[in-house]
Amino acid sequence: MYEFDYHRASSVADAAGALGKADDGSLIAGGQTLLPTMKMRLASPSDLVDIGFLEELKGISVEGGGVKIGAATTHAEVAGSSDVASNIPALAALAGGIGDPHVRHMGTIGGSVANNDPAADYPAACLALGATINTDKRSIAADDFFTGLFETALQEGEIITSVTFPGADKAAYMKFANPASRYAMVGVFVAQTGDGVRVAVTGAGEDGVFRVADMESALGGDFSSGAISGVSVSSDGLASDIHAGSEYRAHLIGVMARRAVDAANG
Repeated sequence: MYEFDYHRASSVADAAGALGKADDGSLIAGGQTLLPTMKMRLASPSDLVDIGFLEELKGISVEGGGVKIGAATTHAEVAGSSDVASNIPALAALAGGIGDPHVRHMGTIGGSVANNDPAADYPAACLALGATINTDKRSIAADDFFTGLFETALQEGEIITSVTFPGADKAAYMKFANPASRYAMVGVFVAQTGDGVRVAVTGAGEDGVFRVADMESALGGDFSSGAISGVSVSSDGLASDIHAGSEYRAHLIGVMARRAVDAANG
């Protein structure tokens, strides 16, 4: 690990100011991705600005049948929240399946969304539920936020403050997890709302999280696993690595999607 300067921010504004003064600053909250990357010397920020202790970035509140979750709220807090479980049980279940207990008690939703790991769970929930990512400068629809592999619409120095998830009539998330890391080799989040059906896939795309339009169309007319049993997903553009080939991932998308629909239907 290279040398760096550490700043414990006293507010979001203080954090933004510290980032602006740094030569190559990075935010840190749970540090579940950044710290291992720094230890392997794959990243060498000049400054770390710690926002994990900021109370203004923590907490969960109910908003119109949905929930608003502070960026520094941990996965364990989301999983154990009665407000999340009552309004979007699929989101609580997703959070409870992230990593292991250590990761869930340290990792934060804001860090996961900002990092946009192609195998992370939260991006699928954001895209399927039509979430809004709120920053210290603006609010960004999930459809516009995730722009590619580890890439987002965040501008330099922009800080995620919360994520707002609308409620759903029915929703569920199913993933085929890597047995070691618990990252999704393929994860599918399905949500039925008054605006229609959305199906988001993580863990499979070469460019990160994406939606499956053919499944959305089929489920819009018949929200049952049978409605998508004949929908095939092309392996073009899907990841292929030591864990699974692109064709296997294409197959898993269909399997996980059908399981998610069945789970959403109870």
